[in-house]
Amino acid sequence: MSEDNREVLLKVEHLSMYFGKGNFVKKAVNDVSFDVKKGEVFGLVGESGCGKTTTGRTIIRLYDATSGSVYFKGQRIVAGIGSYVSELKALRAERKTADSARQAEIDERITELRAEIAKAKHDHKHAKKDLVTKIQMIYQDPISSLDPRMTVKEIIAEGLKIQGVKDKKLIEQKVLEMLETVGLVAEHATRYPHEFSGGQRQRIGIARAIIMNPEMIIADEPISALDVSIRAQVINLLNDLCKKMGLTILFIAHDLSVVKYFSDRIGVMYYGNMVELADSDELFRHPLHPYTRSLLSAIPLPDPETEKNRTRIRYNPLTDHEYTTEEPQFREVLPGHFVRCTEKEFEQYKKQVAES
Repeated sequence: MSEDNREVLLKVEHLSMYFGKGNFVKKAVNDVSFDVKKGEVFGLVGESGCGKTTTGRTIIRLYDATSGSVYFKGQRIVAGIGSYVSELKALRAERKTADSARQAEIDERITELRAEIAKAKHDHKHAKKDLVTKIQMIYQDPISSLDPRMTVKEIIAEGLKIQGVKDKKLIEQKVLEMLETVGLVAEHATRYPHEFSGGQRQRIGIARAIIMNPEMIIADEPISALDVSIRAQVINLLNDLCKKMGLTILFIAHDLSVVKYFSDRIGVMYYGNMVELADSDELFRHPLHPYTRSLLSAIPLPDPETEKNRTRIRYNPLTDHEYTTEEPQFREVLPGHFVRCTEKEFEQYKKQVAES
């Protein structure tokens, strides 16, 4: 596997996003870590409800992270304090029954945690807006993400106006330029979203994102709501934009065949956890986690004979893993190939790769 020396543009560390309170907490994203390098396409895959979209929305600050951090260009733009608060409560409870020596250790740790919480709150509140806006999002449903009462021109120009651009001629010039870039024409600027097809509406959403001149795009299943014939057009458009504008893309999808074609590296999520991460070719060559193998076995092929004999691999975490004695951790089986596993599974995966 060739070494990739490109700089890390986005770094996600132990990111968690929980919804609800008390006994009704839903761990939509649980302790997820990965990085995205400048100029690459990083694919994030998994079944519906696994936390892919929540991860993207938390990175772009549409949700306030429960815990963990997100760094963009080396600066922290997202900082959750949930893990610090939980540890603080546990230490305070322990202190009540601890001896004097342990109490001194606890007091020292509590002081450190308070400093960490204060710093996290400061970083989250004072994250540079011009830095955050360098990440833009393309949404899954092109019709619900476009205001039906606004013209295409107003939709695409909205970001510029929010940023304080008031020159009407410059705004109009930029809008027309973006329309041309995404394959639409100037006449479309005065129309409303309902007058367009699904593929055209998604192009409008792409134009709205790239007019901000971003360095990174989070594409949240941008083709799942489109006809099959239109999907390739949108994928090719994103590919062209990636090369033309030097974009970095976090591509969220559940279709592994599309992700393989489009992505440099792929992260596989299951039930809020990242279970496997590797280069695209490496993941398809050596799928190690049972859930990854299950996803790959579900990819349909345009061959009747192959389809007739295809065997689906079913994933059952209760029978496929033994987590009662050891919690799984993210481990590097091969250079750049990480799997969430126990020590015993780790040895099995290394042996499996060696024999293949």
